[in-house]
Amino acid sequence: MDAYELSFFERLSLQSQGIVIAVVLRVTDLLLLLLRPRLLKPYLGLWWQRILRTPYSARRTFEMARVLQATGQTFRELMYGETPLVTALWFLKRAGVGRGSRVVDLGAGRGRVLLAARWWGAGAHGVELVPDHVARVAPWLQPAGITLTVGDLTREPLGDATHIFCNWVAFSPETKARLVAHLRTCAPGTRIITVTRPIQAEGFTGHAGHWMLFTWGLEKVWLQEYRPDPIAST
Repeated sequence: MDAYELSFFERLSLQSQGIVIAVVLRVTDLLLLLLRPRLLKPYLGLWWQRILRTPYSARRTFEMARVLQATGQTFRELMYGETPLVTALWFLKRAGVGRGSRVVDLGAGRGRVLLAARWWGAGAHGVELVPDHVARVAPWLQPAGITLTVGDLTREPLGDATHIFCNWVAFSPETKARLVAHLRTCAPGTRIITVTRPIQAEGFTGHAGHWMLFTWGLEKVWLQEYRPDPIAST
């Protein structure tokens, strides 16, 4: 009984900490966006869409089952935590994002990373799997110069990307293998940003990890470059 009570209160404490972190980060995001009024309306619009309907509800709809079957992904891979704007601003700056950059977010969610890319003056494009989510979110992002399209992240054209972001931890080993193969279509020198784990495959160098704050707590963000072996590429 004591062990059960302890575990209950521990869970309650962790949930409370998560709520506090989320509130602080969202207030920080809003204060930052007062410095970029053109990005404030899209940000608020994304939250309005979240209130109306979450990007991925717990319901396995027919539409969701269809797109998952087409891409070979699982329902579990669609569960993720959102990246705060302040965190995205930080790691994109460290990655060298600026005017002339083009950021592609593979699995863009509600697009906060793309808003951060526009903050730094970069081009911003995201791809998401579920058409209904894109239909709801894309119109809010478009006025900020952001494109969000329906697609499979392992097939999205990457040739013009200078920086690619993906929440690596959310994917199954099979999806990761397909994604690694697809990332090899990037131009040499493309910088790739992942959360929790680096890409441990030949041709992906750097492995510079930095602890950063997300809505669920501290997590490592990894910055790498795609540097294929010139001999293997010939």
